[in-house]
Amino acid sequence: MHTHPRIAASLALTSLAFATIAAPLAAQAPTDTMMNEQVKAYDWVRPQADYVRRTVMIPMRDGTKLFTVIVFRKGTTDGPILLSRTPYNADKMTSRNRSQKIEEVLPVADAEFVNDGYIRVYQDVRGLDGSEGDYVMNRPLRGPLNKTKVDHATDAYDTIDWLVKNVKESNGRVGITGSSYLGFTSLMALVDPHPALKAAVPQSPMVDGWMGDDWFHNGAFRTFGFDYDLGQTVKKGGGSVPRGSGDDYTAYLEGGSAGDYARAYGLTDLPVVRKVLEHPSYDAWWQGQAVDKLLAQRKLTVPTMLVVGQWDQEDSYGAPAVYQALKAAGTPGSMVSLVIGPWRHSQVNYEARQLGPLKWEGDTGLQFRTRWMKPFLDCHLKTGAPACDTPPVLTYTTGRNLWNVQQGWPAGTYTPLYLGAGNGLSWSKPQAGSDAYVSDPAKPVPMLPRPIHMKDEEWKTWLVQDQRFADGRTDVLSYSTGTLDKPVHIMGAPKVDLHAATTGRDGDFVVKLIDVYPQENSADPAMAGYQLPIGIEIFRGRYVNGFDKPQPLEPGKAYDFKWSLPNVDHVFLPGHKIMVQVQSSLFPLYDRNPQSWVPSIMEAKPSDYVAATETIHWGGDAASAVWLPVARD
Repeated sequence: MHTHPRIAASLALTSLAFATIAAPLAAQAPTDTMMNEQVKAYDWVRPQADYVRRTVMIPMRDGTKLFTVIVFRKGTTDGPILLSRTPYNADKMTSRNRSQKIEEVLPVADAEFVNDGYIRVYQDVRGLDGSEGDYVMNRPLRGPLNKTKVDHATDAYDTIDWLVKNVKESNGRVGITGSSYLGFTSLMALVDPHPALKAAVPQSPMVDGWMGDDWFHNGAFRTFGFDYDLGQTVKKGGGSVPRGSGDDYTAYLEGGSAGDYARAYGLTDLPVVRKVLEHPSYDAWWQGQAVDKLLAQRKLTVPTMLVVGQWDQEDSYGAPAVYQALKAAGTPGSMVSLVIGPWRHSQVNYEARQLGPLKWEGDTGLQFRTRWMKPFLDCHLKTGAPACDTPPVLTYTTGRNLWNVQQGWPAGTYTPLYLGAGNGLSWSKPQAGSDAYVSDPAKPVPMLPRPIHMKDEEWKTWLVQDQRFADGRTDVLSYSTGTLDKPVHIMGAPKVDLHAATTGRDGDFVVKLIDVYPQENSADPAMAGYQLPIGIEIFRGRYVNGFDKPQPLEPGKAYDFKWSLPNVDHVFLPGHKIMVQVQSSLFPLYDRNPQSWVPSIMEAKPSDYVAATETIHWGGDAASAVWLPVARD
């Protein structure tokens, strides 16, 4: 029997291969069964990986070294650097699946960039995870609140300086991006920026923790901040507050005031919690950290694209506030742009085909990243890139579900929609009248149907929760238009002008702007009669004369409370109705107002919490209204 020559050659090569593989193992000494079987390290990035992953400790000007991960596809040359500075563990963010494929090891939103020659860099902020130094939550800029010589601005500068000198695969141009805390560090890099920093895309940045981002909204304290503080600042035993897995509504109600709750769980051992409890009003400590104010005092020299989600449950305030502050300071349109997408917090970086029950035309996050974000970064960062064609303002029109480009923001004309008799809403001012309800801190209005768990999907989608659970409560007033016969398109931040009085000496007011779907909706039965919130926001009454001037209210006196809802681009379609709900609590997201006067609501005692009658005035000289930024289509 003869073997075919090709088969014989193949068998010979196979034998040689097995011999090659087996040889090193055979050459090793026999393993002692009682030897120490722990080894010092294992490099999980194998030779077959299609990327390079480097970890380095970059020195800052004060000698502190920051842990930094550099990732790029093998063969990359002349690549722009895209930097993110994070408190959420740079090592984990760049080892997502411990894969040998670059798209799998990095966050989903990085694929479009590293597949086109970008060098992706993640860095732990000082004091966290792999970085040296002391951690300070949202470390303030050098100055009255920070007597050291370092902050996020200097750390970004020193990091960029090291990268452009030492990453030989780069073209020496750097962009910075990231969402939430990473959006904050992106903005801070714009203060006295490094010359190599050529573009920034801060997403849902933490800008002003008192006015409207993570810790307070218009003076009302957001209780979930305790969980964040615990998880962020404790090295061992952190995570969320150990209140069990039951109804958060009950847990916070039984906990009492914010101060009593914090003490019960030992949270006052955390410096950041003590700081928040010590500064319940908009004093110099909060104002001195407001990034929109800091940036408005400087000339913006780095082209910046600000991004926010229309239903951002954590940081809806920051990006539009920075945009308005920079525009008011005379920043040209070529230097700053604004993007509002149909997203929850940070959803821009994930698949974004829907939010709760709302479905969009395709993956809106991917659409934004490929059609607008990447071209914006390309034109500023890539060698020989085409000229920029960045929209001044880009928004996603919900209701019609399409992208929209405007020249400025807001893009509508403010038009009052008046509260009136018979729980109606009208475009014309009604005759004077009023409605009343009793607000009882012992039975606050819940933010969601109970039981409430402020985490996971429930937290991510609470701002699009059907509001029928609250409509009809005796402590909630609902005002509605008739069925619309033509669309109402709003583009901007609706403004609340609420004339109200209380029998108490303090009180909160919550206003919800709602799109009421038709009762019959065969195309999408789940949305039949749905009461979709377009904007929800609170105002703490003691600040009616100034956020830095808390004062008791005079019982029975009507005050004019003014505040804004989040920025939106939305169309109320024909066949729908517009609804406005008014209430005095939104629990447990916001702490309860005791409705008696106490110097600090954080330290209210059980006896301070009293029921009060709230009167909403409408028409005549006390015409309560929500001013809608109505656009002409």
